[in-house]
Amino acid sequence: MMTAINEAAIFTLLEDKRAISRGELEALLAKAKAGKGLNELEVAKLLRINDREHLEAIFTIARDLKERIYGKRVVLFAPLYTSNECTNNCLYCGFRHDNQGLARKTLTTAEIITESRLLERMGHKRILLICGEDQTKFAPEQMIAAMEGIYAETGIRRINVEAAPMQVEEYRELKAAGVGTYVLFQETYHQETYRAMHPSGPKANYQNRLTAIDLAIAGGIDDVGIGALLGLYDYRFEVLATMQHVQALEREFGIGPHTISVPRLQAAPDSALREAPYPVSDLDFKKIVAIYRLAVPYTGIILSTREQAQLRDELLNLGVSQISAGSSTSPGGYQEGSCETRAEEEDQQFSISDNRSLPEMLASICEKGYIPSFCTACYRRQRTGEAFMSIAKEGEIYNFCQPNAILTFKENLLDYGNPELLAKGNQIIEKALAEISDLKMKQQTLQRLAAMEKGERDLYF
Repeated sequence: MMTAINEAAIFTLLEDKRAISRGELEALLAKAKAGKGLNELEVAKLLRINDREHLEAIFTIARDLKERIYGKRVVLFAPLYTSNECTNNCLYCGFRHDNQGLARKTLTTAEIITESRLLERMGHKRILLICGEDQTKFAPEQMIAAMEGIYAETGIRRINVEAAPMQVEEYRELKAAGVGTYVLFQETYHQETYRAMHPSGPKANYQNRLTAIDLAIAGGIDDVGIGALLGLYDYRFEVLATMQHVQALEREFGIGPHTISVPRLQAAPDSALREAPYPVSDLDFKKIVAIYRLAVPYTGIILSTREQAQLRDELLNLGVSQISAGSSTSPGGYQEGSCETRAEEEDQQFSISDNRSLPEMLASICEKGYIPSFCTACYRRQRTGEAFMSIAKEGEIYNFCQPNAILTFKENLLDYGNPELLAKGNQIIEKALAEISDLKMKQQTLQRLAAMEKGERDLYF
């Protein structure tokens, strides 16, 4: 059975305005703290909370859960835009078809490989290939050729892909080419808003968009990423609809999404929206992130450079586990200049608010007491989908995440670190080593660190 969203059920939950009792809250938080996850009704109750003391209790559990499951690691990646040519007319997007002032461009395979090399020289090992939605300009076979070229000619170790819906056989080919996570945002789960925001183009088909994740899993891709663009409609509806999507995938396939992204609507050059129809405050945004962490504790939560630097740093404490850095949102943007220059470009999909370079982001993560990670081990060890979830739910994934974060960050420091970052990084690595309780794993990590000092690379568990 294909995924469907029950709007009536969501609105029934939202109509309940009763304040949650202290006893109910304590029971919910105890369940969440134990890593049991939360259902749709329980999430609806938490969404009604605005009391600062109760919110702080949610925030604390979110932080503790994230650290208990994954350790204090934060995974880094960069988006790589292949095209801004689009057949859709999404009102909120700078790439929309009717934006006549945009200089259109689709990168060749050679240009994509060049962009990947530039990202590698910054220190990145994980990229999100964002493929645009004009398949006459960038078809699935071109996407696969680009992936094969990146893997063959650069040191990029994991390619996640964000691309328009495809057929099952095309998803099989994508899997065979070595895709990490396949990402597709519904943008808004509210059908009336969806129709208004997507007046023309293939993306106007709500159900086709919604069920593409089902087809991807049927095609063998067991790491999938979902998300709603917060600000298009009532965030409470979007969170509950996301929970329905998660539960539908778990029922049908036995696995939920590998990641949930939390993009918040930002201004885009020449978009048809000058402001968010349903603005999400910073406090509500924090609540959303924390509730996702409590509700789906073993799912990665991804935060982009749409948000200001200070808020991004704060959200690391609330459950965010993956974060982009040194990003460009235009095709060819990494060849065209620094982050600061790119921030002023007119051909971006949306405005970037955090323009820190990758080294600056790494230093900031260290200062917050976390350890940056460039790990790609689970993907390469076939710890994906159901295999990943079974390890995570047994509390075992922490035993891999912390050591692999140490090793990949050390490699980054050795190859790209400046003196200031080296000092901060080595300090945080020593602290992370002390947190490994498994003596055998700690010894093996130390052995690999020693081998890396002698020139070995790409060591992981």
